Amino acid sequence: MESSYLKEDVILLLKDISGLVTPLPTKERERLIQSGVHYCEMLPLEYKPTEQYMKAYSAALESYAQITAQAVCQVAEKLYDAISGDEIVLVSLARAGIPIGILIKRYLEHKYKKKVFHYSISIIRGRGIDQNAIDYILRQHQPDSIRFVDGWIGKGAIQRELSAALAPYPELNPTLAVLSDPANITDMCGTHEDILIPSSCLNSTVSGLISRTFLRRDIIGDEDFHGAAYYRELAQEDLSYEFIHAIEKYFDFDTQIINTTPSGITGLKEVEEIGMHFQISDINFIKPGIGEATRVLIRRVPWKLLIRTGERENPKLAHLLQLAKEKEVSVEEYPLHNYIACGIIRELADA
Repeated sequence: MESSYLKEDVILLLKDISGLVTPLPTKERERLIQSGVHYCEMLPLEYKPTEQYMKAYSAALESYAQITAQAVCQVAEKLYDAISGDEIVLVSLARAGIPIGILIKRYLEHKYKKKVFHYSISIIRGRGIDQNAIDYILRQHQPDSIRFVDGWIGKGAIQRELSAALAPYPELNPTLAVLSDPANITDMCGTHEDILIPSSCLNSTVSGLISRTFLRRDIIGDEDFHGAAYYRELAQEDLSYEFIHAIEKYFDFDTQIINTTPSGITGLKEVEEIGMHFQISDINFIKPGIGEATRVLIRRVPWKLLIRTGERENPKLAHLLQLAKEKEVSVEEYPLHNYIACGIIRELADA
């Protein structure tokens, strides 16, 4: 499908559903989700950032471009080291993984002067991966050249989804390569720190103007790729390449691989402890990490924002605190271990 990205940066294996689905306001969509409708069967109305929020985003991009670039370089080197064949094929998970895949591709092509293929496909929690897209890629490339890429790991739900979805494809490596893994799940990461990846602060305007991926059988047929909409009308607000260029100018082509073997408690364990503390039975309401907390405040109906004790003045959290202020969400300091921030979704049945 079409996007605002260059074709040489990414091939989107998605069905264009632009104009076929009416986006829903956040509260209406949240009520449907909590009543049992799957989130992939709807499209959300995109959050339109306020002027104050965009100032916070710009400050975040300026402050954290270099640390994001370091994570890109680190995971790119690990991927290069892990792929023994002549071909490198990156498969990013739409949509948060797309800008990360582009950055890794650009780093590897510049340093190693090799053609890097980059596709983006859909994976949906509870519904699995787009098998039509996987089959398409396998018809083009050797399986040992293929690696999956995303932005970050929150508590590990998408990694578990990916591992389960690839069970019928034993020839494929199910390890997800990410910039940030505060959940302590994988060593195929740039860092285990809960870093602010600036692209997590915005939606389609930093992701090629495409929507979240969509799967509903009245629109997506058996032979179709999963769907997404293209927001052509947001072209004047598109910051997708501003983000790419801001990060890649800090690429360090002398990067050496650092051992990031996971250690300490897992993110899932910490999330379970948060659930017990706040008496939340469904851990899907708990979204740990800066990226996931941002998504809660932008896309869902938030109940509370937790920030690590003593971190209220941390500039990494400026955009989150701005969102919490705009949406009148309570902010509570909490002894987070793996994470700097955690968003909690409001259970509407209790509202």
